[in-house]
Amino acid sequence: MASFNRVILLGNLTRDVEVKYTQGGTAVTDIGLAVNDRRKTATGEWVDETTFVDVTLWGRTAEVASEYLSKGSPVLIEGRLKLDTWETDGQKRSKLRVVGERMQMVGGRSGGGGGGGSSSRGPQRSDNEYSQPAGYADSSGGGFDEGGEDIPF
Repeated sequence: MASFNRVILLGNLTRDVEVKYTQGGTAVTDIGLAVNDRRKTATGEWVDETTFVDVTLWGRTAEVASEYLSKGSPVLIEGRLKLDTWETDGQKRSKLRVVGERMQMVGGRSGGGGGGGSSSRGPQRSDNEYSQPAGYADSSGGGFDEGGEDIPF
């Protein structure tokens, strides 16, 4: 049976974007995304729920996120789920994250950093939509110096 691994999320950044670079010079960032959902309970009461999702962005997408987005910025992310596994103190751990393949900035540009003009990134892409180049491989774990932080990838 065929499988399909695609995620589309619309939410707000939970922290400022910090880009790091692999030894090969590829930009990478991990962003936190708060996705809100509202549902009606059996009693008719509305309940708000927030889901926090870790998203990894690579290459030019990571650089653009760092340049134009900050904590609280609304953003749409399209990507795929990836399961990270690691061991801490002899215990196996795992966590799902999203590998962002496309990013769409939502809303107007707020103060600072916004340049006008149009982009020549492709005919079907808007000025504020960025994605990884075709054939770009997810190189997580390959040569990334995390600076001593205990990050599970």
